[in-house]
Amino acid sequence: MNRLKDATSPYLLQHADNPVHWFEWGPEAFAEARRRDVPLLVSVGYSACHWCHVMAHESFEDPGTAELMNELFVNVKVDREERPDVDAVYMTATQAMTGQGGWPMTVFATPEGHPFYTGTYFPRPQFQRLLMGVSNAWKNDREAVLTQGSKIVEALNERAAFPTGPAPSAGTLEQAVRSLADSFDQVRGGFGGAPKFPPSMALEFLLRQGGPEALDMAGRTLEAMARGGIYDQLAGGFARYSVDAAWVVPHFEKMLYDNALLLRVYAHWWRATGSVLGRRVALETADWLLAEMRTPQGGFASALDADSEGVEGRFYVWTPEQLRDVLRADDGDWAVRLFSVTGTFEHGTSVLQLPDDPDDPERFARVRAALLAARSQRVRPGRDDKVVAAWNGLAIAALAETGALFDRPDLVAAARDAAALLEEVHLDGDRLLRTSRDGRAGANAGVLEDYADLAEGLLALYSVTGETRWFRRAGALLEVVLGHFSDGSGGFYDTADDAERLFQRPQDPTDNATPSGQFAAAGALLSYAALTGSARHREAAQAALGTVSVLAAQHARFAGWGLAVAQAAVSGPVEVAVVGPADDPATAALHRAALTSTVPGLVVAVGEPGSAESPPVPLLEGRGLVDGSPAAYVCRGFTCRMPVTTPAALKAELDGAARAS
Repeated sequence: MNRLKDATSPYLLQHADNPVHWFEWGPEAFAEARRRDVPLLVSVGYSACHWCHVMAHESFEDPGTAELMNELFVNVKVDREERPDVDAVYMTATQAMTGQGGWPMTVFATPEGHPFYTGTYFPRPQFQRLLMGVSNAWKNDREAVLTQGSKIVEALNERAAFPTGPAPSAGTLEQAVRSLADSFDQVRGGFGGAPKFPPSMALEFLLRQGGPEALDMAGRTLEAMARGGIYDQLAGGFARYSVDAAWVVPHFEKMLYDNALLLRVYAHWWRATGSVLGRRVALETADWLLAEMRTPQGGFASALDADSEGVEGRFYVWTPEQLRDVLRADDGDWAVRLFSVTGTFEHGTSVLQLPDDPDDPERFARVRAALLAARSQRVRPGRDDKVVAAWNGLAIAALAETGALFDRPDLVAAARDAAALLEEVHLDGDRLLRTSRDGRAGANAGVLEDYADLAEGLLALYSVTGETRWFRRAGALLEVVLGHFSDGSGGFYDTADDAERLFQRPQDPTDNATPSGQFAAAGALLSYAALTGSARHREAAQAALGTVSVLAAQHARFAGWGLAVAQAAVSGPVEVAVVGPADDPATAALHRAALTSTVPGLVVAVGEPGSAESPPVPLLEGRGLVDGSPAAYVCRGFTCRMPVTTPAALKAELDGAARAS
């Protein structure tokens, strides 16, 4: 019997009609494997994964393959986005055993969950042979199988903790810039070769670093991505990665986390350089998030699929003839040239690129609108509409800051709505649940990145709105981080001390597609310390950054967020307290001047003076108006310079602070 029909995960529901007798991950599956004395077959994937769909169509929907699976194994389907802990421990095993990883991930394990054979995608004939071979080994060479599983678990658990060093210094950060420069693609932007993933966290570090070389690498990469096929030139938003080195052909799935991170980086690029392209891409990506990813409850969905009508990229690609059919001859020929429609994908189709800005903006707007309208009639890719706490935290930070920078109160309101949903639905006492769907929370406990990214988002939302509710909620989340995730040596585990026990407690301090939980926690702890003066939070942040010093010289690409946080720590971070009535334009002007500053990791507190009903954020305590006028205080470590009352004076103070960083 397939047991997935009551799952909350859209990915699991995609498999609810398979002839495979799937279990969800849980004690029932383990008990059944022990009762039948057969191994577990654990299949891990996610809803937007193209090769997951391929393996599902070839094998899991095939009655003959399903019969073998049901007869020989207890089969467990796992959504890696719901259970990143399960994914992490088996991915570590898969990479250790095969030298590579990916999804779908296929793991054969003992009834205790110990892996003894792993892989990724298998074509159906090979998969069927594998099923029979593994089952035969289990039946006829059980001792060797169990020994293999025990050795793998023992080896993984005996791995030394990730090395750590002293708190990063200015020299560490300069070393990281040189490391990134060594792998920088001087021709096409980005780092390394194909495939190319958006290096969001490294770009954030380079923008904070701010020197000519750092800004050049960041700007060239951001422009190349925005002009390439990885960016949706019609609707905005970025695909997961480019299969080539030139950002031309994307892997078409669109993930919330990528777009939240890139939205923030493009907005910060504009803030640092005034880039017109950065402003356009930031606003288009924000509009895409609201139009395509927002759920009826106010959260943001996880992903859009790569496929539609069973074909990868079909929704997004065009032939010259299709453009001419929609636009007629003159505009069609112009669009073919403008978007470089020259057969860059498959079967004569192309993704749309924009190598150069159009010479006729009005014509471009008209053509773009017509193509977007025509594309809207196609079968749309599926949407995974579960709300993941961590990725919504990233979106909250990005939307709040982008709304503030570009005077878009609707974006700030969307960030506030998402924060309210997470507060109302995802919190169980002081503990965070990772996912929800249709306003109903899932049962999976939040992992470190959920607490850390949401705390980061709420602190950004507080800095933009001045609403202390978000500041206090962030503080409560960070208390759980300190109390339940610490490894006792300055780092953090990815799961809480009272979470489900797997064969290994996952801990990975390096960035992947998103900031590592450890670096995200360090960033939120550092900002919270700057707003409160808490030595405990700052010391925890500094300790968590110790791995940055180890990674900076040779592996800076995998420590981008840690480097960005370290840059803030080295510069202070600088603190700005803006004091004045919320409805006073002078308060708003000072507040905006603070938010548009490029000082690395700057924290901003804003509030009315002497409000007893809502105790102020500690950075505001003791700060008052100056001769009855709103005022801004620029501080480091709660030691403040003389207050200023004009945006120009505040900008001068912050420019001085930036030079001193």
